[in-house]
Amino acid sequence: MKESKYSRVSKAMLAGATVALGLSAYASNPVADEKIAVAKASIQRAEQSGAPQAAPVELATARDKLARAEKANMDHNLKLATALAEQANIDAQVAEATAQLQRAQKAAAEFDASMQALRQESMRNTPPTQ
Repeated sequence: MKESKYSRVSKAMLAGATVALGLSAYASNPVADEKIAVAKASIQRAEQSGAPQAAPVELATARDKLARAEKANMDHNLKLATALAEQANIDAQVAEATAQLQRAQKAAAEFDASMQALRQESMRNTPPTQ
């Protein structure tokens, strides 16, 4: 029984599709990719919140872990990539929270100073009691 030309082409296409599918599954891991994307977004939020000045160590740690996660992902070490991305996300959140805390403390100090100035002003304008 002779194999037709179309049958051989179909088998070759099927084999090629199987290989391509296998390579694409090996090339990317949606979980690690997602965790890395979340960490990147957290780092960007931290940078915008003032973390470079308020929490430079925490932000640098987050950036370092993100870079290591990306390298591990490229090396197909998906477990390590996921773990490092999660750690980078947490470090970035700590940096952002530290920046927010410092802003809140500064605002509270400014409010206290304003209240003190108002108290002093009201004491000056009050006539002495007899």
